[in-house]
Amino acid sequence: MPSLARNRLSIAGLIIAIIVLADLLSLVGMTVLGVELNPYVGIFAYLIGPAIMIFGLLLIPVGMLLERRRRRKFLPGELPAFPKLDLNEPSIRRGFFAAAGFSLFFVVLSMVASYQGYQFTDSVMFCGQTCHVPMKPEYTAYEDSPHARVPCAGCHVGPGATWFVRSKLSGAYQVYAVMFNKYPRPIETPIKDLRPVQAACEQCHWPQKFYGAQLKVFAHYGYDEKNTPTRIQMLIKTGGGSAEFGRATGIHWHMNIANQVWFAATDKQSQVIPWVKVTTPDGRTTEYLAKGSSLTPQQIAAMPTQRMDCVSCHARPSHKFLPPDQAVDAAFEGGQIDPTLPFLKRQAVKALVKRYTSPEQAAEGIATALDTFYRNRYAPIYAAKWPQIRAAIAAVQQIYKKNMFPFMRVDWRTHPDNIGHLYYSGCFRCHDGQHVSADGRVIPQACDSCHTVLATPTSVAEFKHPIDVGDTTCSTCHTGGVL
Repeated sequence: MPSLARNRLSIAGLIIAIIVLADLLSLVGMTVLGVELNPYVGIFAYLIGPAIMIFGLLLIPVGMLLERRRRRKFLPGELPAFPKLDLNEPSIRRGFFAAAGFSLFFVVLSMVASYQGYQFTDSVMFCGQTCHVPMKPEYTAYEDSPHARVPCAGCHVGPGATWFVRSKLSGAYQVYAVMFNKYPRPIETPIKDLRPVQAACEQCHWPQKFYGAQLKVFAHYGYDEKNTPTRIQMLIKTGGGSAEFGRATGIHWHMNIANQVWFAATDKQSQVIPWVKVTTPDGRTTEYLAKGSSLTPQQIAAMPTQRMDCVSCHARPSHKFLPPDQAVDAAFEGGQIDPTLPFLKRQAVKALVKRYTSPEQAAEGIATALDTFYRNRYAPIYAAKWPQIRAAIAAVQQIYKKNMFPFMRVDWRTHPDNIGHLYYSGCFRCHDGQHVSADGRVIPQACDSCHTVLATPTSVAEFKHPIDVGDTTCSTCHTGGVL
């Protein structure tokens, strides 16, 4: 009697399994040889392909069972109710050991594929390139960040099975949102339900070991004809994280493990903070309320509060979108653009802040704006320094490409970074001199509590603003565009 596997369903399953297996082995071989796979090829190799192969293999026994049922229906006396397994029969013995060997091979292959699938779904390629359109801004910024060698899952998921499962369940909805174009533009931040900072950032950054200060030089270029450089040397008082390294002072006092700073914000991005509560190691608790706030104690009690941690200030640790003037200053410092080109800072920033509907339109608009300006206003310089002008155009186009994404409505204004207080409220969300406690204490706005100016263009270790701005905060004027 012909084998039970001689039926269309089992044969179709076998063909599917063999084709997919051949594809998977070829893709694995390419990976071993160091060939970079497209992210969608990786999805097929590690996720879809194994599932199809399992489906094909399942069709083989299903087809055999259906064929056996069909034969028993037409020949009820020819086949027993259950299959006989007699290893004394050479044909049955060969079939049994062949099936056992193939099963063992399949189990091992499934284990390898499962592990590779797990690794692939945690890879930077999967996170940043699979959902190409919605993730392009974040992935582009990530590649330029100090964490560019830290896998996305290292911060967003972290170690352990619990958060891996939670992230994949969350990712299932994200796949649906991408497939059916349901994702927001821009992606809303901060992202909810992420692993707590203490279990993510502090895997590498150890708060107890924070101490001391850092020297930083801030370089700014003017909007005048000479692009006049201004450099300010400043000592940033990073501060300590535990009493072991001395008295906990400075910026990291806020998240020192012995202190607790709680706050309530009236917006999703925590840019408006009317209420702050501080608990010091001696157990004393002080609440501060912004002057002019109309919030009642009942309303404050009903508001969601959060404890200050790393991301309360480091809001964009790996996904910064630089303001145009800061990005142009960095290009001057890095030598990508020539500061001897007159009014280059002003013209570059003006070209960057214009609204464009696509990266292609932006590239054309930037090139036209800078080329026209120098050709019409500085014809001799245009003729003598055309290579430098062309390099400047390319550098400004690259700045736009890395920091502004019209299709996702993303730029430096959509995602505030709360480090400092030049372009965003940052420190001044609380340290504005307007948060007062019931006994009259005020959260200070004293500059020297977080940094000390060491040198300015006038060699005087005290920063003086070029014009009198009174009590106006920096971000009121410093919007990232032309002043």
